[in-house]
Amino acid sequence: MEARDSETQGTRPPEASDPEAQGARPPGAGGQTPGARGGAPGGRGTLRGRVGLLTVGLGVGLVALVLISASVGAYEIPLRPLLGSLLHRIGLGGAELDRVGESVLWNVRLPRVVLALLVGASLGCAGALTQGVFGNPLAEPGIVGISSGAAVGAVGSIALGLDVFGNWTVTVCAFLGGLLTAFAVYALSRSGGRTEVVTLILTGIAVNAFAGALIGLAVFHADNARITEITFWQLGSLAQATWPKVLAVLPCALVGLAVAPLYARKLDLLALGERPARHLGVDVERLRRGLILVVALLTAAAVAVAGVITFVGLLVPHLLRMAAGPGHRFLVPGSALTGALVLLAADLAARTAARPAELPLGVLTALVGSPFFFWLLRRTRRGQGGWA
Repeated sequence: MEARDSETQGTRPPEASDPEAQGARPPGAGGQTPGARGGAPGGRGTLRGRVGLLTVGLGVGLVALVLISASVGAYEIPLRPLLGSLLHRIGLGGAELDRVGESVLWNVRLPRVVLALLVGASLGCAGALTQGVFGNPLAEPGIVGISSGAAVGAVGSIALGLDVFGNWTVTVCAFLGGLLTAFAVYALSRSGGRTEVVTLILTGIAVNAFAGALIGLAVFHADNARITEITFWQLGSLAQATWPKVLAVLPCALVGLAVAPLYARKLDLLALGERPARHLGVDVERLRRGLILVVALLTAAAVAVAGVITFVGLLVPHLLRMAAGPGHRFLVPGSALTGALVLLAADLAARTAARPAELPLGVLTALVGSPFFFWLLRRTRRGQGGWA
């Protein structure tokens, strides 16, 4: 195999190259049990049952964490009154909280919870798509520089005081920055029809450094009020969550999350290699351009309201691959669901671990994600026998 085999060797099960994987069954799905390798119904049923249990578990965990996040904070809201307020708002009985509690819940907590769900889902889904586009388990919007490029667009609009698109200005600028960066990384990291691991990582380092320099120039020329805003983008946080911010980013996030699963089958075919994918009717370059647009849209949605938050898009898809295999029909929507769960948990930890202070969310995810990245880097290198 050509474009993708050398990068994913050691991370994708060998069954992904079986002829059967070119049909309805996603690549690698049969690698979960010995029986599934031969296409036995029991093997497929085992995987399907595991995916179903995982989906239910993630859904239940997400609902529980939403309630906990809305309840816990500097102003505690007991669970029963909280549920009563939610039911009252949707007209199913219940009762309002006191004036302070009602204001805290609906004007502070819930906008932050909803924003964490949107940002986490966008980052998780963007991570799964980025790894599929580059055929590389180490790809992630933050690592390859797409998040930094989107941050440059957002910071530039703040530093220059742009207001061309009203409340959408920062989001549009972040999208354009992320889109240009994504195409630049894609073009610079490919050589001879291949995207090499080392080239991709070095390209990401260079892009992140260049983006950091541009942000530094913006800080140098900005006034004190705008410097505070720019610092927010650099560290990553959901502390300034409001309903207008939720509404500003909601369309981008929903469009990206709705479109992404439509590419799942083609991503499974692309995982077999560029040549087999073309023989099976996939327009590879068109597919990659479309996926880069979706990744830029999702990354812009996250960066525009939360700043640069790294490693969520790297951590989440790998956890799901370990649990349910590499088939994208579950991996793409599952990454969105798990990303929402992970970021909501991280935000809860960020605002409660050092009370009354609040840890920057981007710093917290980097502290947890960096060791995982080091482990993944060594694991991938051992599987490929070195990159010399």
